[in-house]
Amino acid sequence: MTGQTLSKSERTLRKEIVGSRRLSNYFWATVISVGATGFLLSGISSYLKVNLLPLSDPTELVFVPQGLVMGLYGTAGLLLSLYLWLTVLWDIGGGYNEFNKQTGEIRIFRWGFPGKNRRIELTYKTADVQSVRVDIKEGLNPRRALYLRLKGKKDIPLTRVGQPLPLSELENQGAELARFLGVPLEGL
Repeated sequence: MTGQTLSKSERTLRKEIVGSRRLSNYFWATVISVGATGFLLSGISSYLKVNLLPLSDPTELVFVPQGLVMGLYGTAGLLLSLYLWLTVLWDIGGGYNEFNKQTGEIRIFRWGFPGKNRRIELTYKTADVQSVRVDIKEGLNPRRALYLRLKGKKDIPLTRVGQPLPLSELENQGAELARFLGVPLEGL
């Protein structure tokens, strides 16, 4: 998986899951921060009649309604960029999947938002695994994901949220995991 490290021995298979610390999140948080700062400075400049921007002159804007709206857009954009930077800082969704034959356990770990549920840890027995399921949905909103099918429980997602994996990579990962656990691969 792109951005995912894999460590494997005869008894343990561990896959790191990339959370919100992706290049695209850094890019959008930066773009929104810069744009929102420009809007906010434009609104403040139109109110104070002092040019705070080097590339334009927003002092010509009438404060009500233009400067006020620019300031509101800037404030909303800065709040959105703060949210994006915090999700990157906290690495929301990041973690790992660990399959251990020696202990007979499967550990799925993810980071969540700060609070009592910051650490999300799920533990299952390898004997409860029915199969590894590949979910492929093409179209406008494509989805390509791996799930762990457990006896008497909901399917557990194993892949990251966001960009769909390439089909060949998804097949390889699903086949490798099914072979490691000794269970069938469904969905292909």
